[in-house]
Amino acid sequence: MPIQKKQVSVNELELGVFIAELDRPWTDTPFMFQGFILNNEQQLETLKKYCKKVVIDLEKGSDLPDRSQLKAGPISAGERAKSVLTTIKKKVMYEEQATVDAELPAARVARTKTQTVLRDMFDALQAGQALDAPRIREAVASMTDSVVRNPDAMLLLAKLKQQSAHSLDRALGVSIYMITFGRFLQLPREQLDLLGMLGMLQDVGKTRVPEEGLNKKGPLTNVELALCRSHVEHSIALLKETPGLPAELIALAALHHERYDGSGYQKGLKGEHIGLFGSIAGMVDCFDALTHPRPYGEVMAPSNALNMLYGWRGSQFDGPLVEQFIQCIGIFPVGAIVELNSGEIGIVIAQNLVRRLQPRVMVVLDAKGAPKKPQLILDLSKEPKMNAETPYRIKRTMEKGSVAIDPADFFL
Repeated sequence: MPIQKKQVSVNELELGVFIAELDRPWTDTPFMFQGFILNNEQQLETLKKYCKKVVIDLEKGSDLPDRSQLKAGPISAGERAKSVLTTIKKKVMYEEQATVDAELPAARVARTKTQTVLRDMFDALQAGQALDAPRIREAVASMTDSVVRNPDAMLLLAKLKQQSAHSLDRALGVSIYMITFGRFLQLPREQLDLLGMLGMLQDVGKTRVPEEGLNKKGPLTNVELALCRSHVEHSIALLKETPGLPAELIALAALHHERYDGSGYQKGLKGEHIGLFGSIAGMVDCFDALTHPRPYGEVMAPSNALNMLYGWRGSQFDGPLVEQFIQCIGIFPVGAIVELNSGEIGIVIAQNLVRRLQPRVMVVLDAKGAPKKPQLILDLSKEPKMNAETPYRIKRTMEKGSVAIDPADFFL
């Protein structure tokens, strides 16, 4: 039987190989996934910084030194060169201005204000009335202010958004994720506000679509599918009727169902033709949909949803953009419910920008499932110990509803 894995020096590595094992724990490195295709120089330089030797899997990637397969992998060099990330011309360095604990009160105020605006907005649309652009701008600006100071506080509250029977209650979460991702990409402040408004308003046209189609559990007929897809046209029409919104918002709202390979709608745009904001909107909308209660599918843990996006890079979504989003959100996103190696259950409350696999966790249930009082705060990057020899580690993320806790009880 041929050799499937072999250990090699990091100095021998070439693009296209599959990194299966390191010579040190994965949690001591910045890598998001335990196993990945080596497809860019940044990954290679990081490996050289942290490791001397690695194990490559010949079934999942190319061998060495077969140069004919150096670019093997889901994302080709040509696809990478076309990334919408190359269109970013101006960047702004954002520094954390507050801890997540200090920012939570202001984030709660911004969240409450936005929820009120959203409820009033949807009620107005249902009654055939116009959108209130100034209130929408003000609500988004308050969320952006909070995200600029510390994105973790608003992300945490985004996971606690109220669930309603109407799919439009996702608007809050999509808006927050888009603002946060824009900050991560170092986009100028005015672009963060634009992303926030886009996330909030791109699906307003669903108020013009019969709810039985939007909430149907089984397969849609061709007629039902066309009706559901018509929400994009309705969103454009509603935004056109609303004075006081950014002029570019109307065209951007048409893009969140376009896909990188041209398989989306309304126009079947491909690759860089979707643009940076359209690409962000489509990817974030998909991530939020996967992690939100749906009539036609199970709710995914955030880490599983990120793995889905990772598998779709270069096909459904711009590959480098997906990788940046995963870096932004973290494999254990803020608000995720996790099981520790101690058997205890916790909630991720803040990211560690250097060690993404070691976030800050609030332990809320003990190993027997009983409430832990007072709750224990663990900064996993500081290697806290569960006993004399064993440091705490995250064992897995939990699917929503799998444990009897509501994070809202601890943060609202």
